[in-house]
Amino acid sequence: MVSVLVVNDQSLQRLALRMLLSAEPGLTVVGEAADGDEAIRASAALRPDVVLMDGWLSRADVLDTIRRIARPAARTRTPASASAPAPAPAPGFTGEAASVSRVLMLTAAEREADAWAALRAGAGGFLLNDADPAELTAAIRVVAAGDAVITPGLTRALIDAVRQQHTVRPLPRASGPGALTGRERDVLIAVAAGWTNAEIAQWLSIAPTTVKTHVSNVLAKIGARARVQAVTFAYESGLIRPAA
Repeated sequence: MVSVLVVNDQSLQRLALRMLLSAEPGLTVVGEAADGDEAIRASAALRPDVVLMDGWLSRADVLDTIRRIARPAARTRTPASASAPAPAPAPGFTGEAASVSRVLMLTAAEREADAWAALRAGAGGFLLNDADPAELTAAIRVVAAGDAVITPGLTRALIDAVRQQHTVRPLPRASGPGALTGRERDVLIAVAAGWTNAEIAQWLSIAPTTVKTHVSNVLAKIGARARVQAVTFAYESGLIRPAA
């Protein structure tokens, strides 16, 4: 069962998303939040697999919220509404650092350029907010499994941003592309192309579990936390180059 926290400042939209997702087999909505501070507190208490966040906040607030959800160690700020009670902890929650929630952003087409910064902040995927219900539920499952979801339009925006961000500090990494084995480079290129583990396994004629091991090794070697950061690394390092 994939648990979801819905973050949206519109109560009717939160209700609509809750009803949609709750009716989907294998998905459960464990909570709602109306702003970034509520989302951070709810994510810490409820430990959802996926935080479904609408990109309605200001750019700075979105990035800050993503960082503090995707990187629990960063949850140090005192929310503006600190007097408000935090959501009740989920059953079995001990207060210890558990699995990190993954953030899936719903964004408007005109904000595609923000994808690059949000991915660097730790977002696990993007969908345009006009996606149909089947696309949304499928994306939630993909992100919950640790894979990346980026729509074609957002991929284009990401590539353009990588090409333009000459002054941005590179992702911290343990080593560069030269430290990867030939098979790991193949896997990274396929990940950057948006392929799933199953598709990579079929292409390379290896088991999906072996692909998962290769992906883990690649992330460790380049110092990335998630597949979406591996995508930016592949372009940033020149391992693959976007078509003109």
